[in-house]
Amino acid sequence: MKYRAYLDIETTGLSPYNGDLTVIGLYIEDDGDNGVIQLVGDEICPSKLIKMLKNTEMLYTYNGSRFDLPFIREKLKVDLTEYCPHKDLMYSCWEKNLYGGLKKVERQVGIKRKLPDVDGRIAVQLWLNYKYYGDRNSLRKLLKYNEEDVLNLKILRQKLNI
Repeated sequence: MKYRAYLDIETTGLSPYNGDLTVIGLYIEDDGDNGVIQLVGDEICPSKLIKMLKNTEMLYTYNGSRFDLPFIREKLKVDLTEYCPHKDLMYSCWEKNLYGGLKKVERQVGIKRKLPDVDGRIAVQLWLNYKYYGDRNSLRKLLKYNEEDVLNLKILRQKLNI
């Protein structure tokens, strides 16, 4: 059975050359057995990511062509487009005159967030709080933020009628 997958990553920087990959989140959507899968820190490896994408008919991201997929390609030496087709919803948004980052576009189309105070900068701090101080609450909040990103990608795709 083939399914759709929605991917978002968390990192400690905007470049794979001076930043780390901290979380890879995937929301898998198939006929009833939907779920979020997250690889965190040392769990992140090429074989696990490729296995997670097995049977994916389409992988959706937001700005993934310019950020998520190149970051993964550089850090893990894996080109995800070799394993499944990819659609970057950012370009679909541009076709409908919706510009900005994911959170800005979500606001424009009426998608509400449970964690509106968390952004990429705060996500880095949450990771560092976990990594250096063992703060499990920071990790939980980071994972909830990432989960909200991947779940909202599905809602965005639906709102765009894709």
